[in-house]
Amino acid sequence: QVQLVESGGGLVQAGGSLRLSCTVSGSIFSVNAMGWYRQAPGKQRELVATITSGGSANYADSVKGRFTISRDNAKSTVFLQMNSLKPEDTAVYYCKTEVVSIYGGMHYWGKGTLVTVSS
Repeated sequence: QVQLVESGGGLVQAGGSLRLSCTVSGSIFSVNAMGWYRQAPGKQRELVATITSGGSANYADSVKGRFTISRDNAKSTVFLQMNSLKPEDTAVYYCKTEVVSIYGGMHYWGKGTLVTVSS
């Protein structure tokens, strides 16, 4: 069984910072692309940032220059450093990974971590 455990969400004032992490565990052979998505109340889930196993990153325009995605391949962990947070960044943040395991190649989602930015 493959599990994703997210941490790092919380309440922060506008202009502040938070760092999210997501660790993949289980019977895995490799972790390919990893990413963060978010879903604000009443809105659809949207991509925030993704990163390949080689370290190439992609960002939504709304977070470019403020958020940084990184990963530790040895620990099967992806991070999202969020700086200069804005109230519109308030959402549940979900980790998504592409994993090759004994079950084959599949995408897995974490349960989400809530980020609340107060004005």
